[in-house]
Amino acid sequence: MIYGHDPRTGATVGAGLPETDSAGVDSIVSAAASAGAAWRAMPAAERAVALEAVADALTAHVDELWQLADQETALGEGRLRGEVARAAGQFRLFAEVIRDGGYLEAIIDHADASLAPPRPDVRRMKRPLQGVVAVFAASNFPFAFSVAGGDTASALAAGCPVVVKAHPGHPNTSERVAKILQEALPYPELLGLVQGMQAGVDLVQHPAVVAAGFTGSVAGGKAIQKLIDEREVPIPFFGELGSVNPVVVLPSAPAKEVAAGFAGSLTLGVGQFCTNPGLMFVPEDDELRKAIVEAVEGTAGGPMLAERIRDGYVGGVERLGELQLLAEGKAGEGHWAVTPKVFTADLGTFAEKLPHIADECFGPASIVVTYRDVSELPSVLDRLEGSLTATIHSSQPDEAAGVAEVLTKKAGRVIWNGWPTGVAVCWAMHHGGPWPSSTSTFTSVGATAIDRWLAPTAYQDWPDALLPDELKEDNPLSIPRRVDGRLAL
Repeated sequence: MIYGHDPRTGATVGAGLPETDSAGVDSIVSAAASAGAAWRAMPAAERAVALEAVADALTAHVDELWQLADQETALGEGRLRGEVARAAGQFRLFAEVIRDGGYLEAIIDHADASLAPPRPDVRRMKRPLQGVVAVFAASNFPFAFSVAGGDTASALAAGCPVVVKAHPGHPNTSERVAKILQEALPYPELLGLVQGMQAGVDLVQHPAVVAAGFTGSVAGGKAIQKLIDEREVPIPFFGELGSVNPVVVLPSAPAKEVAAGFAGSLTLGVGQFCTNPGLMFVPEDDELRKAIVEAVEGTAGGPMLAERIRDGYVGGVERLGELQLLAEGKAGEGHWAVTPKVFTADLGTFAEKLPHIADECFGPASIVVTYRDVSELPSVLDRLEGSLTATIHSSQPDEAAGVAEVLTKKAGRVIWNGWPTGVAVCWAMHHGGPWPSSTSTFTSVGATAIDRWLAPTAYQDWPDALLPDELKEDNPLSIPRRVDGRLAL
């Protein structure tokens, strides 16, 4: 049986839930695959309406959902209400995406006999993957990266059915959210849910599964990739894994503002964000050092999401203990509570301890690395592994040129005078980065996340009557297309 637990007390929450056995996984995946055929055939405009119905259902149940999730995550009313709104917003965004039609990248090259060799009529567009998408829910976002998260929303928008492997950190919340989505969708089987570790193994290796999305640790991602490698037919794996999100503070940056922003970003949600600033480079400056110490000492810890996550943080802090402790916040309250800790080293010492010293420590811990001259930074920054984000703080853009050149190679999102925690759900967002932050070039947040679940098909000299509406000559859906090399409507 699987039980939820209250991070504040360690006590179990709700009745135990049975693990999904192999026969159950097969039944759920097979039902999703059957429902997927009708879902793919449904016009995009109708799928958009269904996605908006899901968003409305989530919003209508927010009072119930936040309280249930708080019992299993201790994240609090404000955070969880906002997260339900974020999850609903993702479904509404993807309704806009599929109504627009541009995501299909429809291209038409008319036949041209004058070319050598002559060119046939070729028409290309993206189509949904022909099967079920497996989604592995994240621990730290019980709504926005879980059953109703971005992978689910984008895959459904693409035209794919989804089966989610629930995270053991919030099993009861997962069950309830799945039920709400199933009731809102035109075919309830489009969204399946399985519980238990073995169910995750059976899910990712099921022959009807054609792609998998995962948000979690590097170790977890490698384990799923190993299972995929054992399949007779390989499938794409879109994983979001570890990230230290380096922040570079240049000499012109205001000390007090930087220190306050750093402490707030570091401890937000007890540091349980994939975009947590785990590494910050600062000039040797007594005023800035003092401001960082005061800001961090003014913070407080709290309960982490699960005992395993707490234990991982404690182990990470022990590893960082080979450096000097710069500052720590107040001890958190709760059964799985931790204390924010910031360590420090000069640039030379830090460089000597690479790469292990820069491994992610998930939680409210960070390293402040001091440097004497900006010119020393690029060679060390270039040795860091990939991250989801990289940040520069400066009031003089000219001083950032060398640093910016390196950081734009090391992260999928680069930030100027801001903080990485908080990922906007919008058309332009990219939430991915070089290994180990993610396993592909595709984003997990924002409109282009739909590209994960699409594959192109080209139609050569195909009769107009048999073409998809998106590629018919008269463009009956009025979607954006590139015709003979030019964008057109």
